[in-house]
Amino acid sequence: MFKKVLWITISIIAALALSVVIGIINPSEKINALWLIVAAACFYVIAYRFYASFLAAKVLVTNEKLITPCIKLNDGIDYHPTNKWVLFGHHFAAIAGAGPLIGPMLAAQFGYLPGFLWILIGSTLGGAVHDMVILFASVRRNGCSLAQIAKDEIGPVGGIAATFAILFIIIVALAGLGLAVVNALSKSPWGTFTIFLTIPIAFFMGIYLSRIRPGKILEISVIGVTLLLFAVFTGHYIPGSFLDPIFNLSRNSLVLSIAIYGFIASVLPVWMLLAPRDYLSTYMKIGTIFLLAFGVIIVAPDIQMPAVTRFTGGSGPIIPGKLFPFMFITIACGAISGFHALISSGTTPKMIMSEKDMPVIGYGAMLVEGFVSIMALVAATILIPGDYFAINTTLSFDAIAALGFPVNNVTELSKMVGTDVIGRPGGAVSLAVGMASIFSSLPGMNSLMPYWYNFAIMFEALFILTTVDAGTRVGRFLIQELGGYIYKPLSKTGWIPGNIIASSIVVSAWGYLIYSGNISSIWPMFGVANQLLAAVALGIGTTIIIKSGKLKYSWTTFVPMIFMFSTTLTASWKLIGIFRYKALVSTTQSEALTYNINAFLVIIMAVLALVFLTDMLYKLYWYLSGSAVTVKKD
Repeated sequence: MFKKVLWITISIIAALALSVVIGIINPSEKINALWLIVAAACFYVIAYRFYASFLAAKVLVTNEKLITPCIKLNDGIDYHPTNKWVLFGHHFAAIAGAGPLIGPMLAAQFGYLPGFLWILIGSTLGGAVHDMVILFASVRRNGCSLAQIAKDEIGPVGGIAATFAILFIIIVALAGLGLAVVNALSKSPWGTFTIFLTIPIAFFMGIYLSRIRPGKILEISVIGVTLLLFAVFTGHYIPGSFLDPIFNLSRNSLVLSIAIYGFIASVLPVWMLLAPRDYLSTYMKIGTIFLLAFGVIIVAPDIQMPAVTRFTGGSGPIIPGKLFPFMFITIACGAISGFHALISSGTTPKMIMSEKDMPVIGYGAMLVEGFVSIMALVAATILIPGDYFAINTTLSFDAIAALGFPVNNVTELSKMVGTDVIGRPGGAVSLAVGMASIFSSLPGMNSLMPYWYNFAIMFEALFILTTVDAGTRVGRFLIQELGGYIYKPLSKTGWIPGNIIASSIVVSAWGYLIYSGNISSIWPMFGVANQLLAAVALGIGTTIIIKSGKLKYSWTTFVPMIFMFSTTLTASWKLIGIFRYKALVSTTQSEALTYNINAFLVIIMAVLALVFLTDMLYKLYWYLSGSAVTVKKD
């Protein structure tokens, strides 16, 4: 009875909060950010308790008695039994990259309501389902990759199309994520120093946990968090010191540094750097987000952005396209992300110790990422709209005012954070300003806004880099899988020369895209790539569910799959036109070449996704027809 009353109460609070946010209750009044936090928290708790349990018990039928790949195939490099909470830390850190932070910040152009609803619905019915189903499928197949699952379940045509689509998509996705790091850390010695220190700290944690004090999770957690806080606070003394030239890096130097880090993280054993660094980063990520939520509860700021703006029909200063389909590719990771399928079929299934942990890791981590997106949306929309556009565009103040959003406090904001934030598009700077505004509004924090701003910049970079390292490792798995058809030893993940060759190929590809691109070209392409991969992964999940005899539950993946294919293929068509037009009006040959390459990549990804979809539906038709004939004969 107590549980029933509890869940009924949470449901009523969720319904009330959603009614206020949508405008059913008091539609003429400004919305307080607190309502968004309450609605999201209640909605996610209900989804985890009931929908995740339904997926585990009815759709997937998890079995905690089965031996998982990390135990069967333990090699100490990629297959390694890992504590549930350490693995949750790795998985969350790996999936939660730039998308949940930057996407909602950019999509706030359309108003707070479209993004808020898409994050809530997309993450619970799409993203978390996508992550959990692919994790289950990979664990049941000895931790094999998404590409190999596609080949086994759909056939050679769909499998090959999926393999090459995944290869192109992961490179573009890593370029998008890496570019966000470059934009956040460029000329930021404080943030760069702190991020650098997380690497030796992670090495120490990995060795401590595996060699010095095995199994002492709480002990090393306390040590790691203490060292991380030390790294954050000592970073304040780097600007202007003798270390400033070392950590005050230019854009190109950061691209090279990130590429070197991605290569090292991909080659080293997973327990040595990747897992402990991601676990350490998770404390920073989740702690900061919940501190931000606490700040919203205490400060209770009003949402300044309208529920829906005039830019839903297109011609926006940040995202030029219409609400449909461009919002759904701009807010990627916070609602649903194909990149997650690479982690759920890459590193995580090789480390999970029991299938009973799948709801926590597969479904729960996605909900936490959804909450991160809600907080990023709040940070964007509490800014005065004119100031928001002044930061995220290079338009003049008069041009912004002509759009209906006069600039108000952006000059004062620049003085308060100690950095010129005007005309800094990409979302990272406006997110840091929004976070710093909330934190500095807490009692006794008013004079600390420069510290909070730099802390937020560092937080964003830490958030994103943990996805770059895991993604590069997954890309290495894929290159080795393909290379094995040409030279058999390449397919062995324990063969060091193969690891080095494959990692070099992946890093060189996404490093070149970062070097030659910018946020306006890379981010939409990242969104299309990411969401196409989500559609492909949902198609693979649908096939697995149907072939396991659970046809009546296939709607759980089939419905979001159809939505994602429809949305993303539409966005692909429009994006190809945008890139071709920009190539035609480019003033230099190199710029035109970059846009033509981008258009070509989008064409390839869209065609491969269509080939996969056609082959998958064809195979499912014949599979179901054959099953029906067999039943009839029996």
